[in-house]
Amino acid sequence: MPYTVSFISLGCAKNQVNCEQMMASVSAAGHTVAAQPEGADVVVINTCGFLASANEEAIDNILQMAELKQAGQVKKILVTGCMAQRYKEDVLTELPEVDGILGTGSYGDIVQAVEEVMADHRPARFGNIHTAPQDGPRILSTPPWYAYLRIAEGCDNHCAYCVIPSLRGKYRSRPMDELLKEARELADAGVKELLVIAQDITRYGTDLNGEHQLAALLRELCKLDFHWIRLHYLYPDEITDELIDTIASEPKILKYIDLPIQHCNDTILKAMNRRDTKAELTALLAKLRSRIPGLVLRTSIITGLPYEDEAAFEELCEFLRETRIERAGVFPFSPEEGTRAAQMDHVPTEEAVRRAELLVDVQSEIIDGFNESRQGQVLEVLCEGFDGQAQMFFGRSYAESPDIDGRIYFTAQEDPEIGTFVSVRVTGVMDGELTGERV
Repeated sequence: MPYTVSFISLGCAKNQVNCEQMMASVSAAGHTVAAQPEGADVVVINTCGFLASANEEAIDNILQMAELKQAGQVKKILVTGCMAQRYKEDVLTELPEVDGILGTGSYGDIVQAVEEVMADHRPARFGNIHTAPQDGPRILSTPPWYAYLRIAEGCDNHCAYCVIPSLRGKYRSRPMDELLKEARELADAGVKELLVIAQDITRYGTDLNGEHQLAALLRELCKLDFHWIRLHYLYPDEITDELIDTIASEPKILKYIDLPIQHCNDTILKAMNRRDTKAELTALLAKLRSRIPGLVLRTSIITGLPYEDEAAFEELCEFLRETRIERAGVFPFSPEEGTRAAQMDHVPTEEAVRRAELLVDVQSEIIDGFNESRQGQVLEVLCEGFDGQAQMFFGRSYAESPDIDGRIYFTAQEDPEIGTFVSVRVTGVMDGELTGERV
């Protein structure tokens, strides 16, 4: 019989794609996908397990659904995703409210798992994380004007602080023809901004035939009916000249590069199994900026990593001041169980948090300077809605990725259609975000 199934997706965009695939599978099997958990037969919580804070968020969501279950508003709870993979025994023993569990190798088993929990079984499925299929139909959970294209699964980088290879398996590129077919369907559905994602997109294709194929894939994607193509997670040591030329020469590819560097100190980089040196990072950033005019860089940085003494932290602050990376996510080091970095000496968590706050202050000055440099410019903005409180429309330019970089607020004499592109002249700043007027 058909059931009503509701989904909650936590964590990254790659996880969101898995959730979209599960929604499509459940729908194809004749069940109803509901937006709200209240009244659902089964609630599926697709968890993130990357950091301790993500695991806590997952548990909070499970307990909230358990309250609904106790109140009779939800019948069954299924837990999927990275936390389920990482802490399978704990979820099954410590959370009796959970009726079933699927690891990251078993997303394809969602329909059977729904039917099993409704028959009062307690499924615990953990398929092979290195060979799990990646394709399949999706029900998009993003606004209709943007969508993610996940081009690979897993990771071979084995950074010392990271659990992803143990949760998602070895790096596996998806075949290009499969990706182009999926991208064509997204373009036909009206998607205007395609976000190309993977744990590491720069490595795309190297596991298939030993050659970097990202640039070739991007050139093919540019032939499709997208307006913007945005790239997420390019690892510094895998960026080829061909890729730089492709980004620079293709108008649809946004001049926005997400380049996670984590630190700049050579001792720390080596201990964390990163394959760059500070000199190489500095040279790469200069090369990217010289060859891609108007480039906006985003990175992620971790404070308090093993071997980060006061001098190494000051070096990191100075590196940020000198390179002036426009956007940086700053995170205090989290010693994750099962990682090599957790076994190493590191500063206390409170000190890592304090340093993160200091680095955010450095970054705020850089963003203020960047915002100042954009005053008076006319930007192409993708309009995404109207803010009733501010009484302004809002959207993003090429320099703002969804859910990460904030918004541009603007007034308009004539109301723009949501999901379309408008020209906005930047006239000011409000709480660190740009404001302007439609021209």
